[in-house]
Amino acid sequence: MASSSAHDFRIGKFSSGRKTFVGTVKGDTVIETDADCLIDVIEGKMREKREEHSLGTLRVLAPVDRPSKIICIGLNYRSHIKEMNWETPKIPVIFTKPSSAIIGPEEDIVVPAVSRRVDFEGESAIIIGKRAKRATEGARHIFGYTCFNDVTARDLQKGDVDWTRAKGFDTFAPIGPFISSKAPTRVSTRLNGEVVQDSPLSDRVFDDSALVEYISSVMTLEPGDVIATGTPSGIAPMKSGDVVEVELDGIGRLRNSVKTGP
Repeated sequence: MASSSAHDFRIGKFSSGRKTFVGTVKGDTVIETDADCLIDVIEGKMREKREEHSLGTLRVLAPVDRPSKIICIGLNYRSHIKEMNWETPKIPVIFTKPSSAIIGPEEDIVVPAVSRRVDFEGESAIIIGKRAKRATEGARHIFGYTCFNDVTARDLQKGDVDWTRAKGFDTFAPIGPFISSKAPTRVSTRLNGEVVQDSPLSDRVFDDSALVEYISSVMTLEPGDVIATGTPSGIAPMKSGDVVEVELDGIGRLRNSVKTGP
């Protein structure tokens, strides 16, 4: 469990008509709160109101706003390392995505015309709740966990010296649907309803706490920052019309359609 939470929770960001709000998710019911954004929740400014909504009547938004950074981890699952025929890294392989790439559930992943192969990468992501600089107990800085899709233009990644272009297109960071205080144990991905990735998080080389400790030795992590902790084996391309879903136990399923863009 994230150490910053007083009790187990699942929260999300929602819209109903012109109203946008943070809500706590309890089964198929969403209880409206007075928080406007994730940072309000992290800072303890969230209070539940009397208004309740049926989850099916709301639009689910990305649970994070524009974080100061999204840090991603490469080659962190033993199955994926074997799949890619790489050596197991001795320290975490880190790279970044721009926060402008974030989209929420049910928003479209747009395949850019300059790429001929865009892959899904289903992942578990950490949300930072407490500023971390050279942290020695990484778990104490974790607020919660959510689903993440590290969408990648694979052909561009192979051709570029740096991964920023291949990973950084608009819509290449789907995230959500909710944030949970309880750490997940398994990640799976479905493409058009077929399971294409399925792995316990225990297959990772570096766990959540170790990643916070390592990354914070390089850069200061701020509340609301996102760490996407790597993908297991089974990565594959998507095409226009496909539907990709990333699921974490206890959190929910992040669903996005794919379309061709300019």
